[in-house]
Amino acid sequence: MIHWGRGGPQARLAAPPIMSDHPLRGNMMQDDMVADATMERILIIDDHPLVRDGLRSVIAVTFDGCEIFEAASMDEALATLEKQSNFDLILLDLNIPDVKRLDGLRLLRSRYPILPVVMVSGAFDRAIIQEALGAGAAGFIPKSMKRSLIVDALHRIVSGEIYLPAAIGEPAEIASEEADILQRIESLTPQQKTVLVQLVNGRLNKQIAHDLSVSMTTVKAHVSAILQKMGVFSRTQAVIKANRVHFTGEEF
Repeated sequence: MIHWGRGGPQARLAAPPIMSDHPLRGNMMQDDMVADATMERILIIDDHPLVRDGLRSVIAVTFDGCEIFEAASMDEALATLEKQSNFDLILLDLNIPDVKRLDGLRLLRSRYPILPVVMVSGAFDRAIIQEALGAGAAGFIPKSMKRSLIVDALHRIVSGEIYLPAAIGEPAEIASEEADILQRIESLTPQQKTVLVQLVNGRLNKQIAHDLSVSMTTVKAHVSAILQKMGVFSRTQAVIKANRVHFTGEEF
C-alpha cells in the first residue's frame, strides 16, 4: 500500500449520487457546486503502477491537499479500508488479478454501501457500463479519456453525480477501433509481443531485462518499436490499448 500527501479538513460527501446518463452541464448553481467540489481522501485500486501514477498526478493537481492511497489488489485495498474507512471515493480498475470483473465492486458495495466506487477501465462498452451501474458503481471513467475530462469527471462525481462517458461510440465504431488495435499488435514481432505482455503486467525495463535475460538497450529498443507500431507516445497508452482488447499474449 502506498499513501501520498496529507491535507487539512475539507468538506465531506454528504448526499448520495444523482443518476445521470451523461456528464451533467446543468444550471449555474450546479456548475458552481461542481467547481467547489473537494476531496480529502481517495483510494486507487489498480495493479498497474503506471496507471496509478497517471491517476495520482491528475488527483494531486485537481484536489489540493487530498490524501491519496494506492492498492495493487483487492486484498491490499480491503486491508487499507480496515485501517482508513473514511474515504471520499474509490477508483477501482475493472480488471485486477484477485477478483473477477465486477466482483470487486460488489464486494466493496456490500461492505461499504455509502462509499462511492467508480470503475476505471481501458476496455469498455455500453454493456459493461450498464452492468457496473447495476452493481452500484458511482460512475465509469475510461482510462483513455483526456486529462481535462478525467478532471471534470472527478469533480462531478465528488459533487454527487454519477458520471458516464458522454459518448462511448457506436458498436460498429468500437469494433473498428478494436480491430485496428489487434492489427497493430499482430504487426509486432514475437519478441515485441513478449515485451508488451511484460508492460501490461506492469514490469519496469530493468525487470523485463532480467526476466528475459536481455540488455536494457534491447528492452528499450523493443519498447520504442512497440510504441511506434501501436501509434502511441507512452507505455501507459500502449497498456491501455492492449487492455482494451484483453491482450495477454496467449492468443497471438
